[in-house]
Amino acid sequence: MTKKQESKLVDGILEHESKLFVPAKFDEKASEMTGYSNYSYWRSTFRVFVKNKTALFLLIFLGVLLAFTIIQPYIPGQHNANKIFFKENGLPNSYAQSSSEFWFGTNNIGQDLWSRVWQGARTSLLIGLAVGIFECGIGIIIGALWGYVRKLDAFMTEIYNVLNNIPTTVLLMLLGSVVRPGISTMIIIMSATGWMGMARLIRNQIIIIRDREYNLASRCLGTPTRRIITKNLLPYIVSVLMLSLALSIPSTIGWEVFLTYIGLGIPKDIPSLGNLIDSGRTVMMNSATRNQLLNPAIVLSAITVSFYVLGNAFSDAADPRNHV
Repeated sequence: MTKKQESKLVDGILEHESKLFVPAKFDEKASEMTGYSNYSYWRSTFRVFVKNKTALFLLIFLGVLLAFTIIQPYIPGQHNANKIFFKENGLPNSYAQSSSEFWFGTNNIGQDLWSRVWQGARTSLLIGLAVGIFECGIGIIIGALWGYVRKLDAFMTEIYNVLNNIPTTVLLMLLGSVVRPGISTMIIIMSATGWMGMARLIRNQIIIIRDREYNLASRCLGTPTRRIITKNLLPYIVSVLMLSLALSIPSTIGWEVFLTYIGLGIPKDIPSLGNLIDSGRTVMMNSATRNQLLNPAIVLSAITVSFYVLGNAFSDAADPRNHV
């Protein structure tokens, strides 16, 4: 290549580059918006959650189920869950098959199983939600102080070790045998032991992030402990909290079923899923009365599976690493 050709090639490249790179005009308003971001944590969490169609369907399903358990007694044509129906000969209408009058049939003493299933679901959901909220509230407070305040660590660890070494089943059975059975009693019994797992989890999560630079800077600036915990620490573990809360509700319902199954739960005159399953297991071998167990078991399974899937889905959605 001659010098003349090389010179033309260089001139062509320079001319091409001059067209690619054009100096931008200065815009004062645009320069002030350079660092602006419209990112919102909860809006991004909602967007990620809505993309999960299965979780969205189960959320609607649980909402409809909860609403139905509340309004079911007020729907026309519904029977009282504790009312005993009799035949024309004066005997209880026991183990009646499904019909237009008794959609799920009747139990061993002639009570409408349809009404008892939904009242039982209402009772179990009430216990599960109440215990879950109590566990979450107490667990967060104790776990946050346990993990952040170093002076409390040794003391709280010893208390946790003592309580945790007592088998949960034994402790629940002991408490259930010394107090009067009832809904409030069940809530108190399960809340007395359920907070420990949540507190331990929160403590471990806070220990991981408590000595990061922004927390050290906050302490040096004199930020109160309460504000550091609520503003700096807890927002980072929202996904863990929501997953634990969602899983504690079906776990509580499972404990209610277990305690009722062994005779330490809610009295028989108060319908619950535990009572219905306990009654249904005694007649499950007979094909004609197997629905006594299957109907409440299906409702219980739908509730527990829905909460489990929703907890995992919301935990993933609340993780900032999954946000765009």
